[in-house]
Amino acid sequence: MNFLKTVDSKHFHSEIPAKPMGKYAHFITVRVTESYPLFQTDGELNKARVRAGIQHGEAISRLAMFKRKQSTPERLTGRELLRNYQIGDWEKCDYNVEFSKTTPDCVLYGFAIGDAGSEKSKVVVDTAYSITSFDDSHLNFTLNAPFENGTMSRQGEVTSRINSQDHILPQVFFPSIVTLKDPTEAGFLYVFNNILRTRHYGAQTTRTGRVRNELIGVIFADGEIVSNLRWTQKIYDLMMEKNQIQLPDPLNEDDVLVAAQEAIAQLIAEEFIPHTDFIGDALNPLLSEVKGITSDETQLKAMLNQANTESTAYAQKHIFKSTEKAKKGSKKAAANVAE
Repeated sequence: MNFLKTVDSKHFHSEIPAKPMGKYAHFITVRVTESYPLFQTDGELNKARVRAGIQHGEAISRLAMFKRKQSTPERLTGRELLRNYQIGDWEKCDYNVEFSKTTPDCVLYGFAIGDAGSEKSKVVVDTAYSITSFDDSHLNFTLNAPFENGTMSRQGEVTSRINSQDHILPQVFFPSIVTLKDPTEAGFLYVFNNILRTRHYGAQTTRTGRVRNELIGVIFADGEIVSNLRWTQKIYDLMMEKNQIQLPDPLNEDDVLVAAQEAIAQLIAEEFIPHTDFIGDALNPLLSEVKGITSDETQLKAMLNQANTESTAYAQKHIFKSTEKAKKGSKKAAANVAE
């Protein structure tokens, strides 16, 4: 079943291949914070000391959004849809507990279940970095837990339930490239839809963590392209040249998106690989077509069913057979040891 008319079918496989076949779909996104999210490890916000730009070589600390902070919310969005429409072995899937091994989530995003088998992710996400420095992108808040009457005291005793926590500020921008290896058309749309739909990232996602994904391009290539860090540094250079970074004021979103588009176009032109770019005006027809599919329940269910059919066929052909082969090998080895 074909869904897209704006993308040449040569960029997609007819079925999910077992071995790398050299087709890559890169989703070029800018993640924009819209509340006070937490991207942290061991109670502290994640950050890295790096060069500010490619041309501007001074060192700065940047907030870091680790890959799992990006991929986990997006795959959970896809799993939620599969449950909603009861597609595939959705009842067997319990994230980080049990995997069906057959759904688009399991096959595209991967899984690991100890001796029960594993599948390498075909969705590649790298650490994303804030354009602005750590010092200008976060704020420390004091948190409390009041009693039922709304105060911090009860019967003359004052609670000690007071804490402080660093939060990322709204309107902080994280350029991020999400790569799907060897996509089928349905798999491409599945990952695309997850990126567009996901709204919360980081810790405490029920109360904060609102993030919007602005897609500025899709690039098809026969290999991986520029890193998130280099793209972020290029954006920083372009905005500094235009005097668009006036800290501590937040960046203008329109300026960021224009610089991000210009930066990725310049960087991809330096790559030594064939590529087909949907950037700027060229992206609009594709984006409109994808939104038409994902916002229509009938077409959305058809896409999800097609993605599940492909992932189930892949699992039957490659995952379960390899698992059975591994089990037979273990039994044979055990028998040899017993002898």
